Amino acid sequence: MPVAASAIYFLNLRGDVLINRLYRDDVGGNMVDAFRMHIMQTKELGTCPVRQIGGCSFLYMRISNVYIVIVVSSNANVACAFKFVCEAVALFKSYFGGAFDEDAIRNNFVLIYELLDEIMDFGYPQNLSPEILKLYITQEGVRSPFSSKPSEKPVPNATLQVTGAVGWRREGLVYKKNEVFLDIVESVNLLMSSKGSVLRCDVTGKILMKCFLSGMPDLKLGLNDKIGLEKESQLKSRPAKSGKTIELDDVTFHQCVNLTRFNSEKTVSFVPPDGEFELMKYRITEGVNLPFRVLPTIKELGRTRMEVNVKVKSVFGAKMFALGVVVKVPVPKQTAKASFQVTSGRAKYNASIDCLVWKGCICKDCLSFK
Repeated sequence: MPVAASAIYFLNLRGDVLINRLYRDDVGGNMVDAFRMHIMQTKELGTCPVRQIGGCSFLYMRISNVYIVIVVSSNANVACAFKFVCEAVALFKSYFGGAFDEDAIRNNFVLIYELLDEIMDFGYPQNLSPEILKLYITQEGVRSPFSSKPSEKPVPNATLQVTGAVGWRREGLVYKKNEVFLDIVESVNLLMSSKGSVLRCDVTGKILMKCFLSGMPDLKLGLNDKIGLEKESQLKSRPAKSGKTIELDDVTFHQCVNLTRFNSEKTVSFVPPDGEFELMKYRITEGVNLPFRVLPTIKELGRTRMEVNVKVKSVFGAKMFALGVVVKVPVPKQTAKASFQVTSGRAKYNASIDCLVWKGCICKDCLSFK
């Protein structure tokens, strides 16, 4: 596995080193001078976040008024390195009260050095969860294997969590009422030709959960995924169920999901984190049912006038309706004024974005405005 970092530097906008940490001996301590001379002084900071100078690669990112620079001399896992930087910044913000800038770094030297020793070992990222690190590293920088909670409450097993068994949920959670909330948020992306034919259509969605459960529950979530249902029918030696199925593409899960069980059984099994989190993201490209059909008609009335007639027809059932619908029609920047005729909702001309904007709700009936 390629390393993520041989050394990490925190620089201000002038190029002064605020704090640094060397994890491997394959780079020298003065490598930051090459970054300062060949990148910062040549004004090439915004061109590419990965630069190779000599035999070393420099991966850098700007957060507020601080540059975070990672130096590696061998083949590096770039994606892992940038992911480490983002997670480390989120960790520092949790300790600094939400701020991460030059002043926050200068005021927390001891704490940052202690955290840098814990979150990376010999160039390989370790545990970066704030909830776990705060169990044995307090805000004053004093190590303690236990949290400073009252003794009558159950003490979290810090050793089990640091080993990575269940690093996203602490033990001993107790709720008087166990509750689970689940929301599915989807976005339909559509490209249609002037004749009304669909050129490209896909759906990107995510499943958001909010859990308030006691103990260490093991949850299972079933999906009407086409591949999953076929796999289930093969395991149980019975024909697949007839009905609507979907074929998920580009699925991304939260770290709590058991990927081994998902690959074998196509079941989303997980021990949820406490509170709100994003369980999974997905994309669908086949079998997408469009909620609306948009039929625009544009006529030029002379050199200074034009008529835009837009009809929006719903495709869903009669018992459903859409709220908060917004239709934007771009117009030329030289547009002076506009008049409207709408069957429902409200329309106006927004000169700041050069668009005709209609807002309202859509039922089974057809909407039209011009």
